Amino acid sequence: MSLYRDVAVVLRTHKLGEADRIVVLMTRATGKVRAVAKGVRRTGSKFGSRLEPGSYVSLQLHEGRGELDIVTQAETVESFRHTREDLSRLGRAASLLEAVEQLAQDREPSPRLHDMLVGGLRTIDERNPPLVAGAFFLKLLAVEGVAPELDACVGCGEEDGELALAIEAGGVRCRSCGGGRSVSDEALAVSRAVLGGGLNVALSLPEGAVTHEVEGIATSALEGHIERRLRSLHVLHDI
Repeated sequence: MSLYRDVAVVLRTHKLGEADRIVVLMTRATGKVRAVAKGVRRTGSKFGSRLEPGSYVSLQLHEGRGELDIVTQAETVESFRHTREDLSRLGRAASLLEAVEQLAQDREPSPRLHDMLVGGLRTIDERNPPLVAGAFFLKLLAVEGVAPELDACVGCGEEDGELALAIEAGGVRCRSCGGGRSVSDEALAVSRAVLGGGLNVALSLPEGAVTHEVEGIATSALEGHIERRLRSLHVLHDI
């Protein structure tokens, strides 16, 4: 087995046997990796607390013969302390972790995706803007090359007039092409800003009807792409 080092965000964990845990990691150099952290559930484990979902860690791992590698060392890079102490932050962070786990491919390096996730978690920990999850989802889709077309009708290319949201068709439709649901001009403008370089402006918006609408657009688009609901985000909204 070969030894390697990487930095990673812990996406998810689940128990294995009586004392071990499987950790799903978004590493920077290797992509999504599943690994066994042996003995971490025992009292006195040297690095069990460092391998919780949302942790940003520096790791040493042994490459396994099967699907699972083995964690041999783990050191905290950033603890995101404010996030761990706040339910709203925890919920938003969990939705970012879930989205990345669904989109990342096993052992397919994606430094950009890793860096986006770390940046999103830092933003949540530092200021927790209302639109951080929605903006992150839209940017994820853009990285994947499947962001919704929001500038013009996906049917005929019409840019002016009333547009309706038709995520199943890939974006917005004009009245002549028909279909879709009503969407406000403000929500479209903010969504376009996120995709077009105006992320900081979008993240400065106070919570309100527009931020909720944009998050709804982004969530619908992401869930349509991965073909499943984001459980963590819906749980947060149901609290």
